[in-house]
Amino acid sequence: MARGKRYRAARETVVAEQAYSVTEAVKLLKANATTKFDETIDIAVNLGVDPKYADQMVRGVVSMPSGTGKDVRVAVFARDAKADEAKAAGAEFVGAEDLMEEIQNGKSDFDRVIASPDMMSVVGRLGKVLGPRGLMPNPKVGTVTPNVAQAVKDAKGGSVEFRVEKFGIIHAGIGKTSFSQDAIEANVRAFVGALIKAKPTGAKGTYMKRITVSSTMGPGIMIDSSDAIAI
Repeated sequence: MARGKRYRAARETVVAEQAYSVTEAVKLLKANATTKFDETIDIAVNLGVDPKYADQMVRGVVSMPSGTGKDVRVAVFARDAKADEAKAAGAEFVGAEDLMEEIQNGKSDFDRVIASPDMMSVVGRLGKVLGPRGLMPNPKVGTVTPNVAQAVKDAKGGSVEFRVEKFGIIHAGIGKTSFSQDAIEANVRAFVGALIKAKPTGAKGTYMKRITVSSTMGPGIMIDSSDAIAI
């Protein structure tokens, strides 16, 4: 794949296969973010798990202490008072069967789906639509809850859901390059800390194999796992 001059110049500042401290990695990441837009910071973590086994699945949610810098649009399945609470908390889309039908007909301009427990019989009909996008509400990550208002606030305030992919990798957006050095470091450590807490019982050997951060247009920078977990 052909790369531009900016990327190649940034790539030259990063030593291949060198594991940097969190502080060093973030400094490099910010120094190389020279585009005219505010780049998203992504983290990729290779875990020593095989998610095809139930006791090695890694899934959860973590609140970013510095936020994510992303405008999260939320859809909520709720009725009556719960629906009113969701709207008051800032949810863009709130409904029941009517919202289900809109989504079945192609509505997709939302980033998080939350549901009150009594609505799961309705939401369940959307499994083939929401499942592939990783948007199916789940009590394990707090998106099926009687407190829909708090869930909406958490989603908009910087909570990040994570779920291991089939090759044992977790990807997530954890901030913007315009964030301060300390703010990005805090988010990196919070995310890694959440993965450690979510370590499944079936995980054997080295759990945290490789951590890499990158900006939208920048090269990957490997982080020393031992430093990242030193919270």
